[in-house]
Amino acid sequence: MNLIFGRNASLQLRLIIAVILSILLMFGDRYTDGASKVRTSLNTLVSPLFYLANLPYELFQTGSMSLTSQQKLMLENEQLKEAQLRHKEQLQQLAFLTNENNQLRALLGAVPKSENKKLVSQVLSVHSNPYSHQVLINQGLLNQVEESLAVVDELGVVGQVTQVSSTTSRVLLITDTQHATPVRILRNNVRTVVEGIGKIDQVKLSHVPHSMDVRIGDVLVTSGLGGVFPEGYPVATVTEIERNEGRPFARVYAKPIAQLDRLRLLILLWRKEQL
Repeated sequence: MNLIFGRNASLQLRLIIAVILSILLMFGDRYTDGASKVRTSLNTLVSPLFYLANLPYELFQTGSMSLTSQQKLMLENEQLKEAQLRHKEQLQQLAFLTNENNQLRALLGAVPKSENKKLVSQVLSVHSNPYSHQVLINQGLLNQVEESLAVVDELGVVGQVTQVSSTTSRVLLITDTQHATPVRILRNNVRTVVEGIGKIDQVKLSHVPHSMDVRIGDVLVTSGLGGVFPEGYPVATVTEIERNEGRPFARVYAKPIAQLDRLRLLILLWRKEQL
């Protein structure tokens, strides 16, 4: 029996025959459907081998992800347990302080404070005048909103309601030049007044004597005077003090605690006498 590539065939003849067969296979693959069907069948037969070869990697990835997720869940569980423990401790302290406060008020004959009425509102627009700091909110007369209501956000005092319509109201911010807020220094209870100067990130303490005990970093809270703001809400933090004996008063500036340049949701506060 004679083979095509027998021992007696030269290398050149083998190469020529191999090239011819390769060209025939390429033409057959290009211009006939039979080769495509054969290739598809071969791919179908070989594909399980690819899945089988990739199986160890998939098992490793699945096990690694499972282990990572389990470790992550265990870590989050521990963190939640610690947070719950801290919150329980804070609740215990709060209960103790509340009880102690009620006892002190009872000894002083004072009436316990009741919760003020509150209403959440959303900012609709911001006043475009750079010298007038006002915002428009989506609550009005239909929601029993009235002028001079105090307005706060999640951090501190924002301003007060100045105009009310049926469904909207206008709020004057504490940084407006026409706004003044009675405050007290939290550290020593010294009372003063904070005025807006037209800067969204700065207010001024008005008529501060050189002898007043005020320091950089002091927190200013509402004093309850003036009949607008309930007592104890954060207003601003003292950032700058200029004492010049040639002037009758010291210049004291503070930064509002509320984020007045990014207001979105606000809370309207009623005082007890307004209910």
